[in-house]
Amino acid sequence: MRFTLVDRILALESGKSITAIKNLSLAEEYLADHFPGFPVLPGVLMIESLVQAGGWLIRETEGFKYSTILLKEARAVKFNNFVKPGHTLQVECEISKHEGNLYTLKGTGTVDGTSAVSAKITLEQFNLADKNPDLKKSDDLRIQKLRELFACLWQVA
Repeated sequence: MRFTLVDRILALESGKSITAIKNLSLAEEYLADHFPGFPVLPGVLMIESLVQAGGWLIRETEGFKYSTILLKEARAVKFNNFVKPGHTLQVECEISKHEGNLYTLKGTGTVDGTSAVSAKITLEQFNLADKNPDLKKSDDLRIQKLRELFACLWQVA
């Protein structure tokens, strides 16, 4: 199963910050089990929404140089409120540190102005070809697909 936890990018300031949204629908498969009779967005997926938004900020900042961005560390994680079907989780990430291929971001998620999640996350970016040159075509294809998806998520007027 693939989780897309950014539905649209509302604002992006290259090298600084991003604001994105995730609209939670009862159609999300995982809600059938989390929890029966009380469907809510799992906490780990709230964190993943921060990771995905932060990833888009980094990709745009770096000019889509890397095919892969992964969570390296999550600290000071706080879950403050439930995100239920029909809610829109607004995610904001701000770069607080950049060192080599690592970015540390402060992330928050709110529903109607009320905090749902916050965390300090460190993301690592790399290309598969860094370790195996035979995978350069895979990197190039992934980057192309990411650029196409980004164009759908971030439509500057």
